[in-house]
Amino acid sequence: MDFNAIINLGVVGAGLLIGALLRAKVRLLQRFLIPSAIIGGFFLLFFYNFAAPRIGLEAGFLGDLVYHLLNISFIAMALRNPDGDKPKDGSARKAFVQNVIAIFGQYGLQCFFGLLATLVMMKTFFPGLFPAIGLTLPLGFELGPGQAYSMTLPWEPLGFTGGTSVGLAMAAAGFITGSIGGVILINIGIRKGWIPAEDAAKLRERKLFTGFLAKGASREGSRLTSEGESIDTLSYHVALIMVSYLVSWAMLAIIEKLLSFLGPMGMEVASTLWGVNFIFSMFAAAIVRTVIRKTGIDYTIDNGTLNRINGLSVDLTVTACLGAISLTALAAYYIPVIVLIIVGILITCFVLPWYSSRLYSDHSFYRMLVLFGTATGTLPTGLSLLRVVDPDFKTPAARDYAYASGMVFVFVFPLILFVNLPAHSYSQNNPMLFYIMLGITLLYTIIFAVAYRLAAGRKAFRKIGTFYLTENDR
Repeated sequence: MDFNAIINLGVVGAGLLIGALLRAKVRLLQRFLIPSAIIGGFFLLFFYNFAAPRIGLEAGFLGDLVYHLLNISFIAMALRNPDGDKPKDGSARKAFVQNVIAIFGQYGLQCFFGLLATLVMMKTFFPGLFPAIGLTLPLGFELGPGQAYSMTLPWEPLGFTGGTSVGLAMAAAGFITGSIGGVILINIGIRKGWIPAEDAAKLRERKLFTGFLAKGASREGSRLTSEGESIDTLSYHVALIMVSYLVSWAMLAIIEKLLSFLGPMGMEVASTLWGVNFIFSMFAAAIVRTVIRKTGIDYTIDNGTLNRINGLSVDLTVTACLGAISLTALAAYYIPVIVLIIVGILITCFVLPWYSSRLYSDHSFYRMLVLFGTATGTLPTGLSLLRVVDPDFKTPAARDYAYASGMVFVFVFPLILFVNLPAHSYSQNNPMLFYIMLGITLLYTIIFAVAYRLAAGRKAFRKIGTFYLTENDR
């Protein structure tokens, strides 16, 4: 009997509980509104790097757990019934376009400036640096540890020794940047008035400081939509998520089979697509929800229950992500990695909030938090930060981001197809391949700049020296 999965899940659960206990008792953690999942994740980070190896427990399972929970998060968001909160005006369409531009911009900026920083290092102090190392910035920050690992793995036979370790190191730095930077942004937002006054007032309540409701207090979360004698409401919603995930797997399996006819290049693309399975999971959930709506039983879907499942997925994913990081990964290429981390921090912590405050028309701070969290970690990181200020996802920030990310995938697909060009420039001793990729990412950055100017209009460069533009400044 193999108890490996159960033991690791128990450890993740213990980390989450420790995080919740520390959050409830330590005033410093309460003051900075640090989520329990992030606190527990740092506990697991040290446990799996120092204690677990001594008892023969490996963190490999956590990577698979993170991969699947990320897809479940997208499915739970996409299955939500939009009828109750769908705007009657054109704000939803406008938010969709703005989200596409904002997400697109992070791909372009991180890819271009990551490669540009690599070029500078290659021309100065590190002439033998592996050219594709610059792409570990968007792989680690924008996509996350799973994709950073899977996409750098093929680079190792091409000459990038320890490439997967660099990818995971960048992902680790991204999570730390997202966790600490996000909490700092939230606290600054409360002080500066970037958050609506009524929401800021709720954040100052004691129950939100400790992370638990006061004794005897309660809050509505989900409702029953089925009779327990037939099927429990939670079981029904979990079954919908499982079926959606099965559809997602079937879609990718069929695509992989078709791409296999193209030979090694097709299999390389297929491997990349498995790394972004969360996009296909969202599409699969949309298909399942459409079928349910066509059959007239969409009233059985409860957004509150899906929020609870999504909340579970977010908490476990954030905790497990931090626990899966190997500190030894920072030993290789530490100077180039530090340079790329600094570039990533500048783009996400300063440039991203600056253009988000000018681009979005409504709920700008909430949308910025989701964008910031996903641009430094994964969607659960963004959702974890959003839940600090919007615990029940009452704003459309999370839902709108999930839908827009699917469209962005279509636009960034060429980047995925050409992601191996810098690696091949090294293995084939052909620098031109690196410059072609640099030119492609520059084109993406230019397209983002133009689209941003058109979408933001007069706000695009208003008070250019102001870090975050509030509604009063617009």
